[in-house]
Amino acid sequence: MEQEEEEVVAAAAREDEDSQLIYRIERPVYNETLIQAQLLKRKEDTTTNCQKLAEKFQCSSEKAKAAALSFMPILSWLPSYPVKKYLFSDVVSGLSTGVVQLPQGLAYAMLAAVPPVYGLYSSFYPVLLYTFFGTSRHISVGTFAVISLMIGGVAVREAPDSMFMNINATGSNASDAINVELRDKSRVQVAVMVTTLAGLIQIVLGLLRFGFVAIYLTEPLVRGFTTAASMHVVISQLKYLLGVETQRYSGFLSAIYSVKAVLSRITSTNIATFLLGLGCIIFLYVIKVLNERFKKKLPIPIPGEIIVVIVSTGISYGLSLSKEYKVHVVGNIPTGLRPPAAPNISLLPNLVTDSFAIAIVGFSMDVSLAKIFALKHGYSVDGNQELIALGLCNFISSFFQTFAVTCSMSRSLVQESTGGKTQIAGLLASLLVLVVVVAVGFVFEPLPQTALAAIIMVNLIGMFKQFRDIPSLWRTSKIELAIWVIAFIASVLLGLDYGLLVAVTFAILTVIYRTQSPKTSILGHVANTGLYCDVDEYEEAAEYEGIKIFHSNSSVYFANSDLYVNSLKEKTGLNPEHLQAARKAQKKRKEKTNSNRLSPLKICAKYKDEAVTHDVLSQSHVAEDQKNGQFGDRHGDSEEAVFLEPFSTVHSIILDWTSATFIDSVGAKAIRQVIKEYAAVDVRVVIAGCNRNLLAELDTLKFFTKDLTTDFLFPTVHDAVLHCQHSNSHPSVAAVSDTT
Repeated sequence: MEQEEEEVVAAAAREDEDSQLIYRIERPVYNETLIQAQLLKRKEDTTTNCQKLAEKFQCSSEKAKAAALSFMPILSWLPSYPVKKYLFSDVVSGLSTGVVQLPQGLAYAMLAAVPPVYGLYSSFYPVLLYTFFGTSRHISVGTFAVISLMIGGVAVREAPDSMFMNINATGSNASDAINVELRDKSRVQVAVMVTTLAGLIQIVLGLLRFGFVAIYLTEPLVRGFTTAASMHVVISQLKYLLGVETQRYSGFLSAIYSVKAVLSRITSTNIATFLLGLGCIIFLYVIKVLNERFKKKLPIPIPGEIIVVIVSTGISYGLSLSKEYKVHVVGNIPTGLRPPAAPNISLLPNLVTDSFAIAIVGFSMDVSLAKIFALKHGYSVDGNQELIALGLCNFISSFFQTFAVTCSMSRSLVQESTGGKTQIAGLLASLLVLVVVVAVGFVFEPLPQTALAAIIMVNLIGMFKQFRDIPSLWRTSKIELAIWVIAFIASVLLGLDYGLLVAVTFAILTVIYRTQSPKTSILGHVANTGLYCDVDEYEEAAEYEGIKIFHSNSSVYFANSDLYVNSLKEKTGLNPEHLQAARKAQKKRKEKTNSNRLSPLKICAKYKDEAVTHDVLSQSHVAEDQKNGQFGDRHGDSEEAVFLEPFSTVHSIILDWTSATFIDSVGAKAIRQVIKEYAAVDVRVVIAGCNRNLLAELDTLKFFTKDLTTDFLFPTVHDAVLHCQHSNSHPSVAAVSDTT
């Protein structure tokens, strides 16, 4: 029975051995000189620069068609649009999204510090244009809280209330002392100019293929920034929720000043306004919870926002809340669309920085959400075309009195969850807004502002859930946690514009910090594998005698070249300066004892890392004792012992550059210098794992000389190890023979 079990185990072992892939290779040890001479030959590029340029700008029907389809993606999918399969889903999704877009457009106009009707304009023109130029099928372009708040901050800064005070105004109401009509007109001009410039920036960046700029807005940065923006939004809506009149602040510490202003007037809270707003918040929150809990059973989400708008408008109109209870309402909503008008160019000099920040943040929101939906539904989005599309939406629409837009997460989720298949859904949503603007806009004039404030606040609940990132990032990445926290604190205290600048700067500094403080290690060989791992981390990794393999997970350039060299000396335990000093000391000792020929020199080296003292005998002494078959003391008490600093048993250092991607002139000089320093103390330094691009950079930097040739470069660490081993013993040709 036991014999049968052993046979079964043996058979299973043979099956495993047969099924396991075996990697065997036997070849000469290669260095870069041998590779260039025998293995690799660069392809000759006979194409001239003029030919390349001509080919780049050569026009053909295929290129023209590809350019047209790229610029207007609707031409690629609309002709093959499956009406029977997609149309009903897009209609339902479009109407559902439009019902949400309508109240959000009215509400976010308050954040942008412009009259509510401009929010409706911004919910129509850009959405219509994105249908033709956008590449995402599911995002809902239009007003967004963060962008609206950034525009509102600029509008308030450039057109503050103090510029429009009525000198002859009387009464206790602050609004009576301000020329509201003139103030709103000026703020609209500022918002329109910011939008025009932001759109132009986005178009230019898109044409220059600068879609990659969004990568500098890392996810922790964006989430920290948007959380801070949500704080600003909620604080800005407190006065509408309570029905108090306060000044709107922007810039440094604006959030603190705004809270202080609201609290200082909290005793004058309009009870009717507060109760109506609180009721709307509770209702919207309950609807949001129900939609989330029963989203699989509900054919479409319950449109809580439009219900609040209709009901609160009816209550306000029926009870005359504006006249009887002094509840602030939306007011006049002009019917119809405005004719196009050019922006006020005189405002341009003060708005460049703000426009750039709005352009980048808007694009970052757009492309991040577009990529999420594209990945989920199995299609691709073009970042550069998204940048152009968003720029055209903002630039063209600004001539029709809109403010900057981007995609909204809440509306995009509605559009996707209700079955939206293409941007036909967005087109129908914009047409629904158009109907309201053209025909029934006046119906919403009694709409209380506190209801819009409630809509804004409840829609930001998802943003505040981003505070959950903090414990998660604490466990996974302290640096990303620092980026999140810095982005949040800086944006809350300094304002969104300067906060974003500080956050991006800090994020870039973390990259510099990581490259300046890379992880370094000494590698050892894992037996019978050809693998090299950190000897401090893995028990199986063992160092070769006389060889140190130094690895750093960073490139070598001006910011970290000194740290690289210092880490090399520290990790290997070999400092050329110390070894040189030991040699000089030995030479002085010998010269000192030359006068006393009767006392042979016994040199003792103390190894600080070991508990014992090793004796290093001169070559003649060792030879004589070996000849006599023993190590005897031939001179007895006359022998003189001289203690020196330790000499190295290491004959070779291998620099593992498999992680290096680039090198500059400062880094190249540092490496060349350290190779010379080690060569002066008979320690060979070679480089392994240098990629071809990095090798080309070394050639460009004139790194190689007569003394430092490409013989020092090896394609793998194992090549370098075998070379060092055999070069130290005898100059024969080594062969790579390894099985993994």
